[in-house]
Amino acid sequence: MAKKTVSPGGNVTGVVELPGDKSISHRYAILASLAEGASEIRNYSSSADCRSTIECMRKLGIEIDVTPERVRILGKGLGGLKASKRALDAGNSGSTIRMLCGVLAGQPFTSTITGDKSLQRRPMRRVAEPLRQMGADIRAKDGDRAPIEIRGAQLQAIDYTPPIPSAQVKSAILLAGLYADGVTTVRESVRTRDHTEITLREMGAKIETSKGEIRIHPRPQLQPRQFIVPGDLSGSVFLIGAALVLPDSAIMLHNVGLNPTRTKVLDFLMSIGASINLASVQLRGGELVGDVSVRYAPLAGGAISGPQVSEMIDELPMLAALGPYTEQGIEIHDAKELRVKESDRIATLGEGLKAMGAQVVEFPDGMRVEGKSSGKLRGGKVDPQGDHRIAMALAVAALGAEGNTVIRDSECVGVSFPEFFRTLEKLRDAESPAES
Repeated sequence: MAKKTVSPGGNVTGVVELPGDKSISHRYAILASLAEGASEIRNYSSSADCRSTIECMRKLGIEIDVTPERVRILGKGLGGLKASKRALDAGNSGSTIRMLCGVLAGQPFTSTITGDKSLQRRPMRRVAEPLRQMGADIRAKDGDRAPIEIRGAQLQAIDYTPPIPSAQVKSAILLAGLYADGVTTVRESVRTRDHTEITLREMGAKIETSKGEIRIHPRPQLQPRQFIVPGDLSGSVFLIGAALVLPDSAIMLHNVGLNPTRTKVLDFLMSIGASINLASVQLRGGELVGDVSVRYAPLAGGAISGPQVSEMIDELPMLAALGPYTEQGIEIHDAKELRVKESDRIATLGEGLKAMGAQVVEFPDGMRVEGKSSGKLRGGKVDPQGDHRIAMALAVAALGAEGNTVIRDSECVGVSFPEFFRTLEKLRDAESPAES
């Protein structure tokens, strides 16, 4: 099991081309497979999660050719999938398993989809329940866990409000709605990332959105497209975090996705003092893309709760890890969802930060990480429990500590950002690299 030693000090400077956005890459791969003809995707995410989506679509009979420059997918239309002889393996990817449940619910065959041990612990009732209401026969281990058996059916349109705001659940219902007998409606109490809606519209589906209501009309002929995936904003926050921990840092992140459902993390960082500027913003394939420049600046700290939580759920570990570098600390509430991610992110991050000397108070629905007055972090040995976002958050926290920090199971960053440590090393001063 690989370990990474992160040395403190120095700064980060330079320009970064980020790997493709993970959330968007999943959706392009799935919907290109359901289109009628060949699509090409450039800057497809290098993450293990997005490779899992490609492998699942291949097992469902879709021809996919992958090179370093592009992914070419020969879509076979909504009715073109074939039953897999073996269980589909989503690996560690919640996006893959939940969104594919929506697609598989409308197929005239039975499928089984599973994942690794971490994914098998994550709740699946939230996606199974609306699909059952649409007519699919779905059976999950213990009623709520993978492996999931899906017996496809002729689906009925529903009008559904997810009890927990979730882009994955919304997307599963919309994808199932492609196969329904009428207009399917999803209502959101809190707006979640809308990449599925944008991609469906770009490919010719009839989809209507207004005031928290999304309506998808059935049986469109999805048109193949040439896609360029924007750089991953959720991955970029760890590099932004590095620039906010290390004085004299200045980085520019090129061609980053700036979808308004994803940029609340930038708004929050700027509200607590971060120096962040956007430039060259343009619309590309329905998605906003631009350059993000970040300079070191002192951070005040603050609180995150309510609708903010679902708007930046993936970025919360990074924000909490910045707590010791702020004046007031970081406090998070209403984030119970963090306990059922790739790990219990509240507990795992709390343990890691405490091992480095941070003052952390854990709540059932969040945590408080004290600010600078609680003392400087020290190097230590930390275990992210196989969780990619925790590993990267702890690596950033380690940059400002006194002494080296050893991160166990560091290769888990490959789930979302395989290039993370290599990119961080390139941006740092030659005198203080993050070493293996």
